[in-house]
Amino acid sequence: MNAIIATIATLLSLIFQQCYIARAKGPVTYIVGDDLGWTLDGYPESWTGGKKFYAGDILEFKYDTEDANVVVVEKKDHDDCSVSDSSVFYRSGDDKIQLQFGANYFICSWPLNQCQMGMKVAINATARPPSLLVH
Repeated sequence: MNAIIATIATLLSLIFQQCYIARAKGPVTYIVGDDLGWTLDGYPESWTGGKKFYAGDILEFKYDTEDANVVVVEKKDHDDCSVSDSSVFYRSGDDKIQLQFGANYFICSWPLNQCQMGMKVAINATARPPSLLVH
């Protein structure tokens, strides 16, 4: 009887491993604003809804360089729609920025009123949960 229980337990364990153990997953690339890109039409402030971001994921900002830019800023600058000496500017029109662990803040500083109109995004990137590999 004990041998049967042990065999069943082993089989259930193997089935569980094959069905439910997640494989390791690398960084995910997100296009900010989805198909609309980094524009006011892409609703940058609400675009993050329902998404889970991890440190190491990539944000891709696609935009017309005559209409926008991307600036990595601190929280205060994000809230105030301002830039400081520590701000990092991107202007290529297709910028890929890796998320750091914790709070990440981005604004559009050109033209001057874009950020005040909502062209900014704040993302909290958490640590990626450990994944078990099936061998």
